[in-house]
Amino acid sequence: MDAQKEGLPRNARFSAQQPRLIGLTPFFLACAAYFLLWVPDDPPSWVGALVKSLPVLSLASFLWTSPGGDCSTRLQAALLFSALGDICLVWPQAFLYGVLAFTQAQLLYTWVFGLRPLQPGLLPPVLLVSLPFSGFLLSHLQPDMVLPLTVYGLALSTMLWRGLARGGRACWGAMLFAISDSVLAWDTFIQPLAHGHLLVMATYYAAQLFITLSAFQGPRLKTS
Repeated sequence: MDAQKEGLPRNARFSAQQPRLIGLTPFFLACAAYFLLWVPDDPPSWVGALVKSLPVLSLASFLWTSPGGDCSTRLQAALLFSALGDICLVWPQAFLYGVLAFTQAQLLYTWVFGLRPLQPGLLPPVLLVSLPFSGFLLSHLQPDMVLPLTVYGLALSTMLWRGLARGGRACWGAMLFAISDSVLAWDTFIQPLAHGHLLVMATYYAAQLFITLSAFQGPRLKTS
């Protein structure tokens, strides 16, 4: 059946081709390697950066080898920017470069999720949660951090809104990403948390997995 002839969305053909989940084996192995090899007191190194970014890179590779469509290319780009952000955040002096890379990733995720259905009613709850937290966080930042993290917060909130509107795996991925970044911000700038790094990375890798798989869930056909 030709999707275009039947009047279905273009991406419906892509979403109908479910991936072979065995292709995710490198992702799970890379996650296991990271959590097994990670030592909190290890100094920054390129080996550590590679191990940290490998799970996300494996997701990009998974999309590359799976049947895909337009959104697959944008998701791959978003994952590559995320991996670049992972590498930058290994070194404290490269923190702002990491923020820039993740901002670009959030913009690409937002592009992937799209604006249909618009679901404007989801925006006020997102703002109700994100704005007070952002305001509290900004009061703990050094002046040079305020602008880039404000821009990133806006990009993250927009991605969260569009992920919630998309629903399904995109919704779970967006929520987990927001949780991961919120815990990271609290742990880094406000007060260290017990097992904070473990919680940040576990939710982060899960978020990237759900967002990657959202490429195969298909578009929501509601218009309200």
